[in-house]
Amino acid sequence: MKGTEHFQNVILTHLQGVAVSDQAFKTKFENPNKNIKDCITYILNTVQKSGCNGFADEEIFGMAMHYYDEENIKIGKEINAKVVVNHTDHQGKKVPTPPKQKPVQKAKPKSVTEPFEQLTMF
Repeated sequence: MKGTEHFQNVILTHLQGVAVSDQAFKTKFENPNKNIKDCITYILNTVQKSGCNGFADEEIFGMAMHYYDEENIKIGKEINAKVVVNHTDHQGKKVPTPPKQKPVQKAKPKSVTEPFEQLTMF
């Protein structure tokens, strides 16, 4: 399986950051029976099984963490896939993530059953 180099590097960098701040994860991350190649294979198989084409970063990072957390995890068969990381430009430079926008709430139509008061002008 060949995930793009950039995808692999993004995952590896994230996991290394978690290992620095979380001693329990660091021990699992340093397990000699685990490696980034198998981690990527596990992620791609999990993504393929889901049938979805897009995932949030947190979902993919969660899959990577799960691979290292589980001692006897089935990684699946190698998959030759092209992975697109959508938050970098074509030169590999990180592009800032746009700020999250609040969803627009539609005005709630008045219910016919709501009480209605008639004002009189006389």
